[in-house]
Amino acid sequence: MTDDSTAEGAGTGKEAAHGGLLSGPQPDVAGAAGYTGHPPRAGFFTDSSVCIGCKACEVACKEWNAIPEDGLELTGMSYDNTQGLGASTWRHVAFVEQRKPLGGQESGVGHENVDVFTAAANLGLSPSSPGPGATAPEPGCAPAGAPAGAISPVAPDGRTELRWLMSSDVCKHCTHAACLDVCPTGSLFRTEFGTVVVQEDICNGCGYCIPACPYGVIDQRPGDGRAWKCTMCYDRIGVGMEPACAKACPTDSIQFGPLDELRERAAARVTQLRAAGVTDARLYGESPRDGVGGDGAFFLLLDEPEVYGLPPDPVVTTRDLPAMWRHAAAAAVSLAALAAVSFARRRR
Repeated sequence: MTDDSTAEGAGTGKEAAHGGLLSGPQPDVAGAAGYTGHPPRAGFFTDSSVCIGCKACEVACKEWNAIPEDGLELTGMSYDNTQGLGASTWRHVAFVEQRKPLGGQESGVGHENVDVFTAAANLGLSPSSPGPGATAPEPGCAPAGAPAGAISPVAPDGRTELRWLMSSDVCKHCTHAACLDVCPTGSLFRTEFGTVVVQEDICNGCGYCIPACPYGVIDQRPGDGRAWKCTMCYDRIGVGMEPACAKACPTDSIQFGPLDELRERAAARVTQLRAAGVTDARLYGESPRDGVGGDGAFFLLLDEPEVYGLPPDPVVTTRDLPAMWRHAAAAAVSLAALAAVSFARRRR
């Protein structure tokens, strides 16, 4: 998948190649892993404000990567029937039901000459239009009898509308990937695109990577024992194709491209949403100064990360390894000194 024009000398992929950096910003992830002449770091930007919960990304991911079906069971908490990420679910669309107005929303990416998306972009922009934002009246214009601070009734019987928060979750392809650091066989490696991939034919099933992931993404398949997770369609992007999930997304909620460009686009989208009254819009995982050095797959959320089942402040689990080894070495020296003193006293 890689030729000399894109990666002149790939390294081991171990994060130790970062020159000892286990946390903090890392401007050139692939370069730190040993690649030269590599392409820009690739990533995903998932805009949850335009996700419609169709699960096309889940289906496309399974079909392209030949991922086995792993059970379709309703959780009893929502209409979601795949529950969460796992060894056989590399993309998962969360369904979160809330009694809150969504506010105005429009497509984050233009779709020229496609009437269906133009129509979809206008959904919820006014109280009279159908859609998630239909129950968001102008300030001071709530119908009589509407409870203070609650959603305005949209039916004579006082029925209140709900909003759905939907977001397609995936492996974050962290800047500092603990799963990669702890892998003893080199099964996990950093690609020339800055992504993190598992080579299942090298995985020995030790499972060290599973507790190392701060997001709980990577998992072992029952009856198989090996670890599996999203590869960001390494086989597709290596030949200039878009990942299957992003290609299948009908609203461009999942956007793929150079990570720096996606971050700029995401910041502009947040500004646009906040100007439209969606004050809770925020980015998650985009900052190089967060606990994992920034994610290769980041998100625009409309509520707190915990609402979507995401950790509020993830930290790479190998960040404190140098300090831990120093403490262990100090403890070992102390024990050796105590043992030497004990033997010296006995000889007396």
